[in-house]
Amino acid sequence: MSSLAVLDDYAGIAPKYFKHIHNLKVDSFPDTIPPTNADNIKALAARLAEYPIISSMRERTPFNKELLAALPNLKLLITTAKRNRSIDMAAARELGIVVATAPGTRNITHPELPPLVAPSPEYDATTQHCFALILALASRIPMEDAALRSGGPFQTGLGFTLSNKSFGAIGLGRLGTNAARTAILGFGMTVVSWSANLTQEKADDAAQNAGLPKGSIKAVSKEELLKTADVVSMHYVLSDRSRGTIGAAEIAMMKKNAILVNTSRGLLINEKALLDALNRGAIRGAALDVFDVEPLPLESLWRTTAWGQDGRSLVVLSPHMGYVNDETMQKFYAEQADTVQRYLTEGIEAVPDVLN
Repeated sequence: MSSLAVLDDYAGIAPKYFKHIHNLKVDSFPDTIPPTNADNIKALAARLAEYPIISSMRERTPFNKELLAALPNLKLLITTAKRNRSIDMAAARELGIVVATAPGTRNITHPELPPLVAPSPEYDATTQHCFALILALASRIPMEDAALRSGGPFQTGLGFTLSNKSFGAIGLGRLGTNAARTAILGFGMTVVSWSANLTQEKADDAAQNAGLPKGSIKAVSKEELLKTADVVSMHYVLSDRSRGTIGAAEIAMMKKNAILVNTSRGLLINEKALLDALNRGAIRGAALDVFDVEPLPLESLWRTTAWGQDGRSLVVLSPHMGYVNDETMQKFYAEQADTVQRYLTEGIEAVPDVLN
């Protein structure tokens, strides 16, 4: 009998996907231990040492070199989506650990579940969540809901409209382009965009590929975007170069009534600088789905500060839900189960979607 450790399945949906696989023991560990120090790496190594197969969910538990080296029995590490930059791939190769993805795009069936269809690429769940956060902040939904439930005033403040406002996309890849299209077609916004290598020609290509007129997305400098956008939204890939793309100097350029939205990666924004700006009410607010440390600690200032009071900016938080929807998560685990089944019956050479 082989054994599988399922990590960070917050919703508890994974086990049903693996139970049909014979001679497989499945253990679930929904409580994340971030391998950020020696003690946590030791605790993770003790938890996972016996398992030859590990199921991980995106970057919820990073696998650095120290952790991988402490798992001598690990043969197959499965992650989700098309890439996972929190896995040290060089170390995995050196240690002979095969890393495979469940990209959410395979056309597979599962014996106990109906056919699963993931969101279409041009109508992705992350863009939906991005605008859910923008609308929650613009229409003050969390604040007004909390006031109504707690016996507060019937209305506590004024929202703002998106029509004819400027949407600033930091990054214009697939997700940035989808967000730009939604801003234009859904809300009548103008769109400006910046990334390190973005040109107007590339912006025009992105617009036309999204069914938008040429010129509808304007490529600008980072400074111009920050000074003119009413909504600044992060759609950048995290790398050593992009870490801290938004810091104190960049926030200081933003309009007083602008909002900052991050559904990409927490480390793209200097957290200390953002906390300081929001505590001073330097911008209208922030809507955040991602953080430097996840899960967000109970003592985190994001959780404990009285946002929107005493001159502080408004803040709307969600727990990294951009990709966490029923269709996508079910698809991820169905694909992981398919990978495990192939590995156990046909060997490592039959594992699909192996990362290089």
